[in-house]
Amino acid sequence: MKTRHRFQNVHPHTPHTLGGLLRWKLGLAKEDATVPVAAAPESSDHINSAPPPVTSSLERDRVRVTWIGHSTFLVQHQGLNILTDPIFGNCQPFWLGGIRRAKPPIPKIDNLPAIHHVLISHSHYDHLDLPSLRALGSRVEFCVPTGLSKWFAERKLGLCHELGWWETFNLTDSLTLYCLPAQHGSRRQLFDRDRTLWCGWMLKSATKSIYFAGDTGYSTTFCEIGEKFGGVDLAMIPIGAYRPRWLMQPVHLSPEEAVRAHVDLGSRLSVACHWGTFQMADEPLDEPPVLLRHELSRCHIEAKRFRVLGIGESIEI
Repeated sequence: MKTRHRFQNVHPHTPHTLGGLLRWKLGLAKEDATVPVAAAPESSDHINSAPPPVTSSLERDRVRVTWIGHSTFLVQHQGLNILTDPIFGNCQPFWLGGIRRAKPPIPKIDNLPAIHHVLISHSHYDHLDLPSLRALGSRVEFCVPTGLSKWFAERKLGLCHELGWWETFNLTDSLTLYCLPAQHGSRRQLFDRDRTLWCGWMLKSATKSIYFAGDTGYSTTFCEIGEKFGGVDLAMIPIGAYRPRWLMQPVHLSPEEAVRAHVDLGSRLSVACHWGTFQMADEPLDEPPVLLRHELSRCHIEAKRFRVLGIGESIEI
């Protein structure tokens, strides 16, 4: 939804301001946090001890998803290799000093199979990384939310398809891409807040529905998506960068909210992302999976229904 020159969420909230960010960075609005580590069961996430390499053959109606780190996934389905929000180096908001990567990507960008499409969820530097996009080459087709195609054109990055919420684009005759609402925002510079749209993506074939949430807070939109698609076969859901809650809650899921999103979507299998790669918020890098396992146990949901992958690990459905 757009008002005048800015987009806004379906469920509006008070926007983040520079004053709020400064309060956070200066430690003027701390919050106490308790982590129920003792209550968390041992992980039983890993089903495949030796996942197939990303270059191995894959039956056409199957899906292989490989977590490369943060919100970057390699999705392989219907003969296509698709990347989500590729970032293979450090986060590059130079005006904030940059954020170093805690763990290297697996596979590295030079070891990827030929990429056909890249899905971008929004303009934040940890999701729209110019060095990674340039390294992918000019043959890649990009799918972006409304307003971002100009940025791609100015940098001569290749063919770009721009979609608004609930619009569709056929990647092939048998694979459709849906642009879906997310509860977030956009910013690339100091004064361009919400000038471009943000989104999640759904890949839909005759046999599979694959949902990438992008970056998002919790809202009833997850219920709407679940109802529209009759559930989801595989969902990639963020679980990190949630503290302090007074600042992050409107735009980033906590692990507890990620479980609610999993249920709302009717997801048959979910995979965690947006954690463990960049220190972007106040929680420790390794805390999100602990809280996720605790919440799954509390809700009597099997851990194998919401997987925590290692970087470079693949799953197939």
